[in-house]
Amino acid sequence: MATIEEIVLPDIGDFANVEVIEILVAPGDQVLAEQSLLTVESDKATIEIPAPRVGVIQEVIVRIGDKVSQGARLMTLAVGEGAPDAAPAVVVDTLPVTPELPPVAPAAEVEIISVILPDIGDLSDLPVVEILVAPGDRITANQSLLTLETDKATMEVPAPQAGIVEEIAVKIGDVLNPGDLLLMLRPVEQSTPAPVAPAKAPENPLLEQPDQQNSTPPARAHGEAERRQAPVLPRPADMTAIATGRKPHASPTVRRFARELGVDLARVKGSGAKGRATKADVQSFVKKTLAQGNAGGAAASLPFAFPAAPEVDYSRFGAIEVVDLSRIKKLSGRHLHRCWLTVPHVTQFDQADITELEAFRKSQPDGVKLTLLAFLLKAVAVALQRMPILKASLSGDGEQLVFKQFTHIGVAVDTPNGLLVPVVRDVDQKNLTALAQELVDLSAKARAGKLAPADLQCGCFSISSLGGIGGTAFTPIVNAPEVAILGVSRSAMQPVWNGAEFVPRLLLPLSLSYDHRVVDGADGARFTTLLAQLLGDIRRLLL
Repeated sequence: MATIEEIVLPDIGDFANVEVIEILVAPGDQVLAEQSLLTVESDKATIEIPAPRVGVIQEVIVRIGDKVSQGARLMTLAVGEGAPDAAPAVVVDTLPVTPELPPVAPAAEVEIISVILPDIGDLSDLPVVEILVAPGDRITANQSLLTLETDKATMEVPAPQAGIVEEIAVKIGDVLNPGDLLLMLRPVEQSTPAPVAPAKAPENPLLEQPDQQNSTPPARAHGEAERRQAPVLPRPADMTAIATGRKPHASPTVRRFARELGVDLARVKGSGAKGRATKADVQSFVKKTLAQGNAGGAAASLPFAFPAAPEVDYSRFGAIEVVDLSRIKKLSGRHLHRCWLTVPHVTQFDQADITELEAFRKSQPDGVKLTLLAFLLKAVAVALQRMPILKASLSGDGEQLVFKQFTHIGVAVDTPNGLLVPVVRDVDQKNLTALAQELVDLSAKARAGKLAPADLQCGCFSISSLGGIGGTAFTPIVNAPEVAILGVSRSAMQPVWNGAEFVPRLLLPLSLSYDHRVVDGADGARFTTLLAQLLGDIRRLLL
């Protein structure tokens, strides 16, 4: 005689009030020992609760969204001889009979019906994450047709009646609302179960052999549609979804977290039970990919999935000319694109009073022309010596800071073929005249296309000066693996209040962009303030 047992939530560690996010069985389902019954989720992990023994589910007490703790009643289970048989859709594969196909009326005599999304409560705009049937499949009433996903759980939409799927009206990724068309169905009678391949098996092998926990039902006949009740038991295909390219195995919370970061879960290797991807797996994937990007990896390795730009035929609107990008623009463009995507940029704006500096510069005798950029190089070198965090770099794995004992500064040069950044080495060890002469030489080599690879390497900070062209401020892109770049715009005379009156002063706009993972906002402001002080009184460069 069958006995009814209660299934309660076992000891799952230091967790309480965990949320039920999936129910994997229904009343009437026959289950094996250790077969997953439902899934609960804590703040840190998802846990599948197994069946304690072989039996038939009598009642499901909890619902999706319920909060449960250790000892909470989950379900009731009939065990032992005399337990009721499972629903036909679950155990039909074990019966040694081969009934005939139910009669299907000719197409002209059977009206094809439209299956729409029923009222599912106060929910809308639900994405389709899985389609469980295909055209030509024979389905039973209440068999799952497709899976939708909410912010907290997934739900399967059952078939309203038995029939043959004629056409699928949705695809994975579509967003549905109640009343939307799902598929077209040709109704058939369900008085007789669907055919199965002949097989010799005990009348109820699950109950007669309770110790065979790993036994599996025989395979379906070739071409036969899968028959399941909603909600359904986990299928082997679900467990190998990542390997086969289907939807990865993860909880709704993890799926939403991955979507917010733009991560493709199919590329994340799950470390949870049965290959389930966890939040930690997603974070580890992003961290690893960003580190690869900082180390100079290809932009294609980034975890961000952007839609392809649409192709536009501009010739429809008028005459056009197509010119290939120069090799320098292609290379620098890819590098700057990667820097913009992988470096969290912040830009600090300030002004330096260079009235006295400009007067001193113009008073120098003829010879090597002292440009403002030479003074900028020297002032930046002194500021970097006092604040070395601005010339540090992150290690390849993003776990360490590399502090450099040298001061090599890159200077952006506008050339006919594109932007180049030659590097002035050991700026802190050279005087203004030497720096001015080296700037002239490097600029000439850059515009002539004669820079050697060594001239473009080993920079620890960059300067981009647009003062000769114009502008009041801009946001330069950090030249990773450097962590900061200084943008300089055109200086202009402005009235400045000195406490008693407004006086004309020559102000130089400064724009410091920096990597916020390394440089805090306070350090960025301190650096521009220090630089403004050094430029405001060049005697400070001697201190």
